Amino acid sequence: MFSRPTSPIADPAATKPRHNFVVVVPVADRPQHLRACLDSLLELLRRYPYDGRIEVLIADDSDDQSYVADNGALAKRYTELGLPCSHFAPAEQIDLVESLGDRHALLGAVGNAPRERFGHKGQGAMRNIAYLKLARMLAGADADTLIWSIDSDQEFRVKVTTAHGDEEAYCVDFFHALDAIFDGSDTLVLTGKVVGDPPVSPAVMTGNFLDDLLAFLADAATRDPAAACAHHDAAARRQGEAAYHDMADLFGFARSEAYAYRCPLAGEHAEGDCFAHFASRLAGFFHGEHPTRVSYYVPDDAVASVQPARTVYAGNYVFRPAALEYFLPFADLRLRMSGPTLGRLVRAQIGPRFVSANLPMLHRRTVGGTAQAEFRPGIHVAAQNVDMGGEFERQFYGDVMLFSIERLTALGYPQQPVADDVLAGIVDTVRTEMLERYNARHESIRAKLAQAEALLRNPARWWNQSSSHAAAVDDLAAFCGNVARNFAVDAPACLRINSPDGWAQWRAGLIGAITRYPAECATWRRVLGDPAR
Repeated sequence: MFSRPTSPIADPAATKPRHNFVVVVPVADRPQHLRACLDSLLELLRRYPYDGRIEVLIADDSDDQSYVADNGALAKRYTELGLPCSHFAPAEQIDLVESLGDRHALLGAVGNAPRERFGHKGQGAMRNIAYLKLARMLAGADADTLIWSIDSDQEFRVKVTTAHGDEEAYCVDFFHALDAIFDGSDTLVLTGKVVGDPPVSPAVMTGNFLDDLLAFLADAATRDPAAACAHHDAAARRQGEAAYHDMADLFGFARSEAYAYRCPLAGEHAEGDCFAHFASRLAGFFHGEHPTRVSYYVPDDAVASVQPARTVYAGNYVFRPAALEYFLPFADLRLRMSGPTLGRLVRAQIGPRFVSANLPMLHRRTVGGTAQAEFRPGIHVAAQNVDMGGEFERQFYGDVMLFSIERLTALGYPQQPVADDVLAGIVDTVRTEMLERYNARHESIRAKLAQAEALLRNPARWWNQSSSHAAAVDDLAAFCGNVARNFAVDAPACLRINSPDGWAQWRAGLIGAITRYPAECATWRRVLGDPAR
């Protein structure tokens, strides 16, 4: 059992921690996730008492007013339990944004949501508006306060693998580790990562998962469905940085071979039971689960693990108040990859004061065994049909933005101006390169899907010869149908990213946002420096 820190930072009773913490939790229509997150924070503090002040700011981006009311009640409840929580409701957010004056000058920071519907602004805009709130809250406060930005679908524990199965353990003393790192260095921004469910969209992990599915079906075809399940080998839970990502090589990681499925069922059960359970989990893939490429915590000394960083995990990063000036960029475009994009911009401006550490949080995409997320922008479900076209498109143009910014920062951006034609040329080139990659990957996905469907439909396979496995076959067929629906040559999202007219519109938006960003940064700094505005 994992019940103690893997590497104690210090005796908490020996030295009073220097830092207080404000934990910022953006939440949109996710009451179950929010409760689990706050419960885990209380449990962490019960196990590892911390004598600095810890308070929570619930930044509410819910669109449903009943959720807004529920979140306000949760803030009150946890405050009464000893965890001070403030509820930053949409009505207060509107007033704050309108107090800024010319909102258009901060479009890339606070977005363009109308006053009459101020929910679902997106995580970037919501975090940034919460940072404006914090700038006012912390004006004149202790400079040693740290701000910790997390996601509502995360918990203050980690996922570990053991010979007896996976465990979600409280084995990291987060607050003492962070206090030690910031106390012993001039770190300005520190990012952790996540373990458990991958932090990326299913739009960019379908290819690798089809490799795993093909391996699973080929293996299952050789087994006796009545034999004892043989899918419990701990070695099946391999480690691999970004192993879930179809384009891991873009981020400097090697492509990995197929991952085996490790069955989570307890007690005596057969191969056929494992097959059925695997099939039942497939619907959760489109909501962000990954049945085979789960990330795990690898114990290590947190302080010793500190190293230079380039990517911000927006759901798990900590910074000093001085770093409030680094808002989530291009929030009005609602792109995915905003954290990595912010990371490139931060690294370009503060260099070695931007670090990462081995302090991951547990990430859980779905709730209550439903195989569905409470709320997932860009994912639409009707019966068994899943349309992830919105997320697919946000992912593609998020990648175009990320790698454009990476090349621009190499030229001195945003501190140094970049000529308009150079900027536009970089964006055009990156889009062309990314489109080639996406189209090649989609062709590969379609080929793998054809192989999976052939294996699945093979009348000689035992799963097609037993009525007891009909539901599992239906689950597998539904998964394949949704892959086909989202990755076919004529799928709407595939057509949109290849459309010249669509690109013309997105191109203008991307170039305009990049061009405005330096001026928005200057305006943002002025607003932060004048809390009365």
